[in-house]
Amino acid sequence: MDDSDPPDFRSRIRESFARQAAMETIGAELTLVEQGTVEIELPFDDKLTQQHGFLHAGVISAALDAAGTYAAYSVIDPDASILTIEFKVNLLSPGRGERFLFRGEVTKPGTTIIVSDGRGYAIRADGPAKLIASMTGTMMVIRGREDVEG
Repeated sequence: MDDSDPPDFRSRIRESFARQAAMETIGAELTLVEQGTVEIELPFDDKLTQQHGFLHAGVISAALDAAGTYAAYSVIDPDASILTIEFKVNLLSPGRGERFLFRGEVTKPGTTIIVSDGRGYAIRADGPAKLIASMTGTMMVIRGREDVEG
């Protein structure tokens, strides 16, 4: 990753995240923003579960996608934006916990295509964090489109 990127990537990510109605809807919050790594957390909510009471795969996927995409956003120039073009999720364990942590990390930076990997964890008071999902995502860097910014 390019260490010359100005520190304003943090404010750009925070401002963009604040505009994501989907993340607000699921109660997600941005808890770590570093170059190449972003973490998103959310509390357990019955409204976000599937029929067995586990965190729904769609919610897990959305949070992992956002974490990976914002990790990619942290390594691009300020005039560009990012859109996900593909991702693969492995659901490894039921989403059962009091809180959930979703970490996205850039695996392969690039000027047009960026690959990130994500990990989702269930957090419980009575034990260590448990890995519940992994994701690999591919993002496209977008430049010069009025309908896609920040």
